[in-house]
Amino acid sequence: MVWHPYSAVNADLCIFPVKSAQGVVIKLMDGRELIDGMSSWWSAIHGYNHPVMNQAIIRQLESMAHIMFGGLTHQPAVELAAKLVEITPNSLATVFFSDSGSVAVEVAMKMAIQYWHSKQQPNKQKMLTIRHGYHGDTFGAMSVSDPVNGMHSLFASSLAQQIFVDAPSCKFHQTCTANDSQPLIEQLEKNHQQIAAVILEPIVQGAGGMRFYSPDYLKHVRELCDQFKVLLILDEIATGFGRTGKLFACEYAKTEPDILCLGKALTGGYLTLAATMTTTEIAQSISHHDPGVFMHGPTFMANPLACTAGLASLDILLNSSWQEKIVQIEKALKIGLKPCLDFPQVKDVRVLGAIGVVELQSPVNLKTIQPKFVDEGVWLRPFNKLIYLMPPFIITDDELHDLINAVIKIISRI
Repeated sequence: MVWHPYSAVNADLCIFPVKSAQGVVIKLMDGRELIDGMSSWWSAIHGYNHPVMNQAIIRQLESMAHIMFGGLTHQPAVELAAKLVEITPNSLATVFFSDSGSVAVEVAMKMAIQYWHSKQQPNKQKMLTIRHGYHGDTFGAMSVSDPVNGMHSLFASSLAQQIFVDAPSCKFHQTCTANDSQPLIEQLEKNHQQIAAVILEPIVQGAGGMRFYSPDYLKHVRELCDQFKVLLILDEIATGFGRTGKLFACEYAKTEPDILCLGKALTGGYLTLAATMTTTEIAQSISHHDPGVFMHGPTFMANPLACTAGLASLDILLNSSWQEKIVQIEKALKIGLKPCLDFPQVKDVRVLGAIGVVELQSPVNLKTIQPKFVDEGVWLRPFNKLIYLMPPFIITDDELHDLINAVIKIISRI
């Protein structure tokens, strides 16, 4: 028996067997073809079965599929680390690989705590974050995800108790007011001696509500972290590698974190891989003080196949006109989804980069709505009150048009 994510083993939700996938099209076993509007949970930015990606992995497979990273190294990991250092904010010079986004967040949190331990400040153990956030499904990541509106309230009594403040109300194109930053200031003034880091998703809060907030807020957060001597962790697992219109969402605020988490699109959706990046100062401080090593080491850390996929994906992205493509997708989403605002069942429509969100007045019934999207020839996976689109960057104008029209048609019938 196979247990699917966020599902019961006896669930009566439809499960659609896939035969193959090519470009942005998913082919089901029954012959139906679906335009993918999810990029396989935001990761397959180049679509499926990409010939360059395929060949890179085949070549790597001929030499080795995996080798432990403890005491050994290999060229794909070295090259990928160098490329990540090259394209991310200048302050980030060290790369720690892991095998999923959730683990990258765990690594970041441990890194922050161990850094302050190396600075003889062992009381700095807490994380400060904003509500409506989502950082993953492992225990540390769950502890900094929204405890009320998130998906993990069941585990609240088992999780480390972190510090939460209200998320900013200032939208993407707005400036922030004192009301937006005041809750953060109050907690930092009160608890900065216990806080190791502020952790948040820059500009776009993903699975916690698909909220877009002002870059101005992120600038304030950076300034406050410096003022109160706490680290800033940015979780770019969902937003990294062009999704928002910038290579990394923090670029909107011209802000550099102390620790950066990457994943999802890092390998173009081919293999699971994540990275936690930090500054030379943090890495050296951890390395030069008791216990003299960073206390983490995943078995499949820096898997050669995954690192090779990461290199190939970055080459494809950076050598393409991806910025122009994201602008095209954004324009099409803004124009195409605008009619949804006329429906009384729609609360809001928002678009940023290659992200389109239709927020409804009430939660969707996944059991009934998912088959309707499939019948319309598209693959979308709504959750709660949100129907959202994150298509592969290679989607054509016609495919995007069909995807948008399916959304409008289904919403009009809710």
